[in-house]
Amino acid sequence: MTDEKKPPSDPYDPSGIPDFDCDFIKPDELDRFERALNAPEASPLVAINDWRPINQRVRKSRGRRKNPKRSKDETREGVLYTVLKWPFLFTVFAWITMLGFGYVLIRAYIFLYEQWVTWRGKRERLRRELSAQKTYPDWLKAAQALDVHLGTEKWKQTDEYAYYDHLTINKVVAQLKKVRKDAEWEVENGRIASNEVPAVEELRTLLEACVKNNFAGVENPRIYSETYSGTKELVQEYIEEVHACIQLVLENPQIEKEAKYQLFKHLDTNFGRTALCLSGGATFAYYHFGVVKALLDNDVLPEIITGTSGGALVAGLVATRTDEELKQLLVPALAHRIRACHEGLATWIHRWWRTGARFDTVDWARQCGWFCRGSTTFREAYERTGRILNVTCVPSDPHSPTILANYLTCPDCVIWSAVLASAAVPGILNPVVLMTKKRDGTLEPYSFGHKWKDGSLRTDIPIKALNLHFNVNFTIVSQVRFHTSIHDDLPLTRLQVNPHINLFFFSSRGTVGRPVTHRKGRGWRGGFLGTAIEQYIKLDMNKWLRVLRHLELLPRPMGQDWSEIWLQKFSGTVTIWPKSIPSDFVYILSDPSPERLARMIHVGQQSAFPKIQFVQNRLKIENEIMKGLQESRAGGRSLSPILSRRLENPTNEHSDSMTERLDDNLPERDGSSHRSESRFADLSDSMSHSTASSRPQTPSSRRGSVMEEMRRQSAVFFDDTDDYRDEDAVVI
Repeated sequence: MTDEKKPPSDPYDPSGIPDFDCDFIKPDELDRFERALNAPEASPLVAINDWRPINQRVRKSRGRRKNPKRSKDETREGVLYTVLKWPFLFTVFAWITMLGFGYVLIRAYIFLYEQWVTWRGKRERLRRELSAQKTYPDWLKAAQALDVHLGTEKWKQTDEYAYYDHLTINKVVAQLKKVRKDAEWEVENGRIASNEVPAVEELRTLLEACVKNNFAGVENPRIYSETYSGTKELVQEYIEEVHACIQLVLENPQIEKEAKYQLFKHLDTNFGRTALCLSGGATFAYYHFGVVKALLDNDVLPEIITGTSGGALVAGLVATRTDEELKQLLVPALAHRIRACHEGLATWIHRWWRTGARFDTVDWARQCGWFCRGSTTFREAYERTGRILNVTCVPSDPHSPTILANYLTCPDCVIWSAVLASAAVPGILNPVVLMTKKRDGTLEPYSFGHKWKDGSLRTDIPIKALNLHFNVNFTIVSQVRFHTSIHDDLPLTRLQVNPHINLFFFSSRGTVGRPVTHRKGRGWRGGFLGTAIEQYIKLDMNKWLRVLRHLELLPRPMGQDWSEIWLQKFSGTVTIWPKSIPSDFVYILSDPSPERLARMIHVGQQSAFPKIQFVQNRLKIENEIMKGLQESRAGGRSLSPILSRRLENPTNEHSDSMTERLDDNLPERDGSSHRSESRFADLSDSMSHSTASSRPQTPSSRRGSVMEEMRRQSAVFFDDTDDYRDEDAVVI
């Protein structure tokens, strides 16, 4: 069994890679996929590819024209629109160009200010030691030494801070400690009087009140952005106390199993879930391997994973492998299996001239099949690993909505076809037909044979869709999308020059684990004036881009609205930006060597280390809620083998949260009542653990669910900070 193999002693030796020589995908499946690609679509007029439009010869009619001529786009009619469109467009682009030049100057000033004024002496030496660490424990020691030198340890010991309610947290911690001790005493000695309310009941009430997403600001990224390691001691004490109280309630014999189940179900709805979002970015996506490895090695890899374009390939690998297999796969030797760009330049040019695409779709399907374990479907991946894979796909026509493919929306869809569709960038890969697996194991086209393409054209990070389907309100975004970002810890030779339109990532007050370089992390980058100018220029450029979009002045090459590439949101609650180098652009469409992949894995790990403690605190409570929800489930069904093995291993506790939970609880979850009960019943019948979807719901319970969902949604949109809002994402 591959699960029993030990990690290879030589990380560059491909013989230690599980199933290295196995071709999971079958030739018959590739033949069916090729026939589906060549089959005509529903529309009789279909372009050969995105770059070759239809030029159909039309015979001129004789006599008087019966119907008036209609414009190509009826929403863009009018004399003033026609007259003013191009002058206005030219003026706005000229102004945006001037703003862009000014933005580059102000960013250069901020960079030079940080390098010449703040990074000097012992602080610079400690920073270099921090960036040289290869494991998280070593990195944490170096980060703590840097915090001691900067004096931020005193900041941790002080409760007051403007970005969370320390008075409320102090009060809650004191009450939780007192009630928990009383409840422990009652368990050990028994209650004194039967007419008294047990302390554990009071503890349940306290937990229902305080276990919520970003309660009193304890999950505000700002309170993790003042130091290189850790946060306020009061916040850490609150996390530990809530965790201990949840454990006590779970193990308390005085509470009935059904009461526990209802409590943990309520906590689950209020607290929400965590998802890892992997962005697109061609071969820059290989940095995701390092991010995933850092999270996996520290037991904080979320169960919900979403990927787009290149990130979808990494997400497919992660979602179809167990933890033991991933630890063997995420090594430099994995480069020997990455063969997407093995063809020569002459072959590429000939294919592009003939089909409009640089790569062959069927060949990519063959290569992608290994990463996705052949024709594994979304549902099969969920049953095998307990991870919930999500892949964003955009329809080839501009009118249909984007889909977030997962085991709920399209359970029998084959993963490798969705990964290809999400990576089908115009000019690189032609639009792809999604494939679905029938009961007999054969493949056929999905969704009437319609074609799909690059998901990042509209939704690189599908935050709203994740919240809709899985109640995700805490996102870890690994962003390798091409950007220009001057970080506070990068020398001038390491400026990120990725050629993406998202040029404006700038943490004016620091990020999680990366405080501002001067004033001991409590100032503004480049001073207040420098930050103010940067913010003004950035917002003004964004404003004019939105004006062009809403007035429909932007051209639509290939019938596609490209404005979302500029205006969609690319960050999450926690955003990880691996540090690329200029040579990455040279190899943007090349297979990595083992040495290059080793560097990308190391850099990905380094970029994730500052975020780990924040994620650990979040998952410490979330996983305990999931454990309570599973163990207190009515009916007492046994857990799946994979989940049981994870629960038996305390060091791997963070990977046990989802294996069975959605099978039984999603039909009953608050906010899920708008879905059809029969749909979930059909889905559950075909899965390994399913009966809860057929439970009857009374009208009062459904009304209660709706009211709870309304309260939760209102809290998300009105109570949380800007880091938790997603105003610009596309609803899927």
